[in-house]
Amino acid sequence: MQYQGKVYRPWPEAQSVLIQATLGCSNNQCTFCTMFDDKRFKVRDIDDVFADIDRLRMFYRHVPSVFLIDGNVMAMRTDKLLQILNKITATFPECEHIALYAGINDIRRKSIDELKQLKAAGLTIAYTGLESGDELVQQKIKKGMTSKQVIEGMAMMKQAGIRVLLSFIFGLGGRDRSLQHIKATTDLLNITQPEEIAPMALAIQPGSELEQEVQRGEFVLPTPLQILEEEKYLLENLDQFPLFYWGDHGNNIVSSRGWLQDNRQLYLDKVNHAIANHPITQQQILMTSPW
Repeated sequence: MQYQGKVYRPWPEAQSVLIQATLGCSNNQCTFCTMFDDKRFKVRDIDDVFADIDRLRMFYRHVPSVFLIDGNVMAMRTDKLLQILNKITATFPECEHIALYAGINDIRRKSIDELKQLKAAGLTIAYTGLESGDELVQQKIKKGMTSKQVIEGMAMMKQAGIRVLLSFIFGLGGRDRSLQHIKATTDLLNITQPEEIAPMALAIQPGSELEQEVQRGEFVLPTPLQILEEEKYLLENLDQFPLFYWGDHGNNIVSSRGWLQDNRQLYLDKVNHAIANHPITQQQILMTSPW
């Protein structure tokens, strides 16, 4: 495999084979992110992608799961993405799971029929960065989408039958907008009802625009106690709908993973125990590791 540039995949896809379908991110402006600052967005040549898939077959006898990288693979034309999905399922008939990164607006640019075709071709889940449900935070981080667009895109994916994992960031509202950030995010999750969510604590990426805002005093980092209180609010106020909770990112203070309807009280007890007893709550800044 000849991956180009830095390579990322979500932690739930740790066991998946990675196939690079695009280079970079179609937005690539988010102030908190430096994942794809080493390349400009480009859709890879289909023959090169096919060659990688054939090469993978030579090395792996059994491939049950595939994750398509880089950022916003859903931005490519539907006919080309269908060719890649069909090539994967033909080359790896044992594959039961195909996932990719997808921006909400890239989803919205497709028709319901196109999304249904992707589902029929083997796409099982899309990973989408929500980051925050707070309109002000969305604007400040330059996400390039609105809550209304999130609701529209999520409704389209549900109609097409494609599962969605929404990721978002505890602490992204900073010290002054922590409550507004988590309230709006929880409200948006209750409206959209994704099949899976992945909350993670804010990590300041070296070289990011957000790092510069911190250094200039324009963004004041939340306290570890605020991070925990955001998770507590989320767990207490999410509605009852089927939801898998990936709360075990390495930067999170409390680690929880499983079906929320079966484990909500357990996760809440862990967060409440940390609020009452964890020495980190006495600190002013949560020390996290860059991605």
